[in-house]
Amino acid sequence: MESNIISHIRQLDMKIQSNDEHQRGVAALAERYTAQFGMGDLGRLMGFLHDKGKEQTDWQKYIQGVTGFNADYANVKTGPHHAYVGAVIAQKQYPQIAPLIAQPIAGHHRGLYDYSDYDEETRQGIPHDVSIDEPIPIHPTFPKMKPYDLHHLVRMLFSCLVDADSLDTESFMNPEQVRLRGSQTSLQQLLVLLQKHLESIKANAPDTVVNRIRNYVQEQCVKESQGEKGFYSLTVPTGGGKTLASVLWALHHAVKNQLQHIIIAIPYTSIIVQTASTLKQIFGEDNVLEHHSNVNPEDIKDKELRERLQLATENWDYPIIVTTNVQLFESLFSNKRSDCRKLHNIVKSVIILDEVQTLPLGFYKPIVHTLDSLQRIFGTSVLFTTASQPVLTGRIDGTNPAVGFDALQSVHEIIPAEANLHDKLRRVELKFNRNACTYDEIAAELAKHQRVLCIVNTRKDAKELYERLPKEGICLHLSRMMCPAHVSATIERIKQVLKDAGNRPIRVIATQLIEAGVDIDFPVVYRQEAGLDSILQAAGRCNREGKSGICTTYVFSLGKEHPLPPGYISQSNNARLNMGEQHDWFAPEAMTNYFHQLHCRIDNFDKEQMQNLLYKPECEFEEAANRFRLIDDQTKSVIINWNGSMDLYGQFLSQGPTYSIMKKLAQYSVNVRERDFKKLQGMGAIEEPFENIYAITKPAFYKADTGLSMDNQWIEETYII
Repeated sequence: MESNIISHIRQLDMKIQSNDEHQRGVAALAERYTAQFGMGDLGRLMGFLHDKGKEQTDWQKYIQGVTGFNADYANVKTGPHHAYVGAVIAQKQYPQIAPLIAQPIAGHHRGLYDYSDYDEETRQGIPHDVSIDEPIPIHPTFPKMKPYDLHHLVRMLFSCLVDADSLDTESFMNPEQVRLRGSQTSLQQLLVLLQKHLESIKANAPDTVVNRIRNYVQEQCVKESQGEKGFYSLTVPTGGGKTLASVLWALHHAVKNQLQHIIIAIPYTSIIVQTASTLKQIFGEDNVLEHHSNVNPEDIKDKELRERLQLATENWDYPIIVTTNVQLFESLFSNKRSDCRKLHNIVKSVIILDEVQTLPLGFYKPIVHTLDSLQRIFGTSVLFTTASQPVLTGRIDGTNPAVGFDALQSVHEIIPAEANLHDKLRRVELKFNRNACTYDEIAAELAKHQRVLCIVNTRKDAKELYERLPKEGICLHLSRMMCPAHVSATIERIKQVLKDAGNRPIRVIATQLIEAGVDIDFPVVYRQEAGLDSILQAAGRCNREGKSGICTTYVFSLGKEHPLPPGYISQSNNARLNMGEQHDWFAPEAMTNYFHQLHCRIDNFDKEQMQNLLYKPECEFEEAANRFRLIDDQTKSVIINWNGSMDLYGQFLSQGPTYSIMKKLAQYSVNVRERDFKKLQGMGAIEEPFENIYAITKPAFYKADTGLSMDNQWIEETYII
């Protein structure tokens, strides 16, 4: 009978895949995936149970009618729910392991449930027309678990099931697509390519102090890569070559420990684009998957490669993945099939967390616990890379004992303390102006320098200072009031001017968007008061190549204009001030002291209460997924009028919001806070051609130097004839 039960019908040739064929295929794949973390039995069992509900007579009528296979059922437009059936069977036949496998089975289409919804869904009886097979003998082994491991284990089993389900279905429904999946290149082959690249760099590099240190960092990475799986850190000052060194460590470590993928998670789009571009040049575009919202697949001209990379974003079955912190961690807390599908390919992989000091402290506890689960239960190795290493081990104490939590047991630092890299790579000194200043006073200071970068905390401060600067030479503004295409073009212009032999004057006012990962080099930098990590990141834009002896980064206050905004900026600045006078702000000990001071000012390391939702057997998967948002984005995206964007906007109006056009228009959009959005609406500036898609088409609202403008005088000029 089972061979007559239909699972899928391929409409192209009306060929049938039986439910037995499908379940066996899914069971084999899911077993292979779950075996990676010692639970192959559970994967096989989920595969055999997940589609038992398709045996229902009404579901069989539905699949035949909706596909046109049987005209007798053409009026059957919906079928009965089927996913819950396998979960109910699991509860009855395997009560000891049902808490692990029943949720993934029940949610394999709609996503993981909150416990009360799951409980209600699985209280239904087994339909009379579903056969009850003999229980499959299983012999699972379970690792020693901590309370925060369980939800990740359920989610990882869910990932294995839904990817196996998707791939087996695809192999039947669209066999041509299957050949485009994955990559035939091994990490060992990629390691050879990287070694050749580094050797060619060394052969052509002058014998300088900086290059000798970069060679030393690489040698240490090769040496320390032979350790067992675990937590590692690579603390290297700006200019020490940590990006390629970290990948060198990761490839050696992965080959030694038979790990599967290298996953590089980065907080800022600017660094992602730069890092991915470098890695593609070394390894080839077909071995590096760039997965973030700013990637436009149409930029890839090779059609087959474009399709291959788009498929790889679904399940991360690729050698090297470069992605965002948001994509990585929000997927690890998601309940959705599409988000979770890729998670099992994190198992037995190397995760590189770049600029790890940027992890949001409001989610510090669940993130650190997640990393611990990934390492202990799922066999990953994690490398933290930064010039400003945060505190990730021992007890993390907050404003009171109830806030604190136990972090990682140990992290192995690749560069020994006695190497004193912060001293050997010293190219900058910090000078603090303890007096409160005005915009005019800081602008006057900046005007004394021919080439200077000034970094401030807010868009308003950037605009105020920029407007006060003398406009001789080249004077540029950078903030998120400018669209991404405008920001990128401005950064490229800065780089070009700085390379010019003519030494033209250039003064730049920017927000923190330029602070980390942007490869620029000014002889003088000014930084508005902030946390020590931000100040050192700003100092990394000063005398980057060490060609000018010791240069200066000045730290100033705009206290005569306004106090620092409440929240994290004030907390981090106060943590730095409370450190007193440090002998060496660049020493690792200063950074450790700073983070201890900062943590003492945090009143919640789990602000959305992941512990209450997930650290228990009755997990609230959907509620947790809705709450776990690393970026608290209370803004609306608005398309603006800059540099030909209106041509794209015209295509958008005629063709509608296609994926391709929306990707392109994202480069010409600005995120606007709610109050500013309402102000612009009140001015009649906002158009809404499609629901929840907004545009400002009048050119007067977007200035060529500072971006989106809400000053009233520009509104008046709109109506001058």
